[in-house]
Amino acid sequence: MALTEGMDATGTGSGADDGALADIARHHGRMLERASALAEAILAAVEAGDPPLAHEEKDALVSWCEDELIPHFQAEEGSLYAGARATGEGRLLVEGLLLDHEAMAGHVEELRAAEGLRAAALAAAIARAFALHRAKEDALLYPLIAGSQELSLAEASRGLETLVGP
Repeated sequence: MALTEGMDATGTGSGADDGALADIARHHGRMLERASALAEAILAAVEAGDPPLAHEEKDALVSWCEDELIPHFQAEEGSLYAGARATGEGRLLVEGLLLDHEAMAGHVEELRAAEGLRAAALAAAIARAFALHRAKEDALLYPLIAGSQELSLAEASRGLETLVGP
């Protein structure tokens, strides 16, 4: 099936799917802003020569990743990725996105033990990797789901507050 099959006259899926796309994009934007701000705070503390503050900022990013980022990934891997993974168009994309999740989780584990410049570099890597991952989902995966006749983005994301926010 071509990406445009199942789309309405506006070139997108149902109105409910359009709303889900907007909600997810908004939530991803907030997450990226937070990840970037936390990464910048670590770098600023390192550049200021304040190791205790850099450690506190690193702990804040690790906590955010544990409380927000990793649960977000787990929510995506459920109903959102499952449907797309079962399609010819989505299978390889989902496999790649799952590798992104593994890589970012690995960066978080490395960040736990890192200090100073290494912590700042890992923090920047997490923020940048999430930005790229978000772009792939928002531009490729979620429009694929929303445009599918067999799948519903609105239905797949229903109840996933960790994904789209409250």
